[in-house]
Amino acid sequence: MAQVPNKNNRLFEIFAAAPTRIAVSLIVPVVTFLVLRWSFIFMRDSEASKFLIGIVALTIGVGGVWVLFAATNNLVSMLPTRMRDTLRPFVFVGPAVAVLLFYIVFPALRTIYLSFLNRTSTEFVGLRNYEFVFTDPQMLIILRNTLLWVLIVPFVAVAMGLLIAVMTDRLRPGWEKIVKSLIFLPMAISFVGASVIWRFVYYYQPAGYEQIGLLNAIVTAFGGEPVAWLIIRPWNNFFLLFIMIWLQTGFAMVIQSAAVKGVPSSLLEAARIDGANEIRIFFNVIIPYIKGTILTVMTTILFMVLKIFDIVYVMTSGNYDTGIVASRMYKEAFIYRNFGRGSALAVFLFIVVIPFMIRNITQMRENRR
Repeated sequence: MAQVPNKNNRLFEIFAAAPTRIAVSLIVPVVTFLVLRWSFIFMRDSEASKFLIGIVALTIGVGGVWVLFAATNNLVSMLPTRMRDTLRPFVFVGPAVAVLLFYIVFPALRTIYLSFLNRTSTEFVGLRNYEFVFTDPQMLIILRNTLLWVLIVPFVAVAMGLLIAVMTDRLRPGWEKIVKSLIFLPMAISFVGASVIWRFVYYYQPAGYEQIGLLNAIVTAFGGEPVAWLIIRPWNNFFLLFIMIWLQTGFAMVIQSAAVKGVPSSLLEAARIDGANEIRIFFNVIIPYIKGTILTVMTTILFMVLKIFDIVYVMTSGNYDTGIVASRMYKEAFIYRNFGRGSALAVFLFIVVIPFMIRNITQMRENRR
């Protein structure tokens, strides 16, 4: 009587037939992880040139992920067809997930742990670092500034982007492309580059000296006194806010312009036939129809605002009461060398981002239905 092949026996035969191949497939990922760990330590602590660090990051980063995939795929390819087809999708995402766990999840958990330790990470201090975040007078100013960024920048950038999108939609196609290109142009500039540009705009020289800053050149041309724009508290915060709005309005305009063009013309014509003017159509037809896009764009800009660092650092380094959470986190961790407070501020930012991230994911799922 013929014996029915057992699944476990089949697996045993496969693995017994190629012990060397299996050993290599198991050892290579371990060695690769050790090399990736070495590269991480090298890039973090090495005094080598930036060029060499970049080469190591590119070579070992890309090559390491490829080797992980090749070794795991080689092992899975030895399995029976049904099991191979089940596991192969996980092979494709496995190296990426492993790298994310090592470089993102583990550092995040370690940051949470460090936030409960003292400045040298040698003594447990409980919630003392978080108490500093919410009670220190300078931190209260920083929290106020961060709240201003969160409330003003996304709302103004989205509102201006939507208004420009609706207005340019009525232009001739040639003019529409030109206007949108000019408004979107700042998006091609990095935050640091934009900050350098606006430093020249706000640049201040005492009266009697040549004013090379654009604003002060205009002020003095009309007989006024030059103004030190970046040290006028609290208005200097609004001058920094304007830079971010200038950068993000083009992004908001492009995304919302596509949504506005998707509003059915029959819906707009029906509103006009019912006697609605253009203002009522804008608020009662267009905005409700594209509100999902508006919320998504606003959330995206909000994420950028919460982690903004470049503009504040380049313009004022957080001085003159212009600091925000990200800039203070950098100062605490890398200038004052207080890793406990720096980690607490990082965790605080993470907690603030979570509700908006959940809202964004929920909105994306609703849009797919």
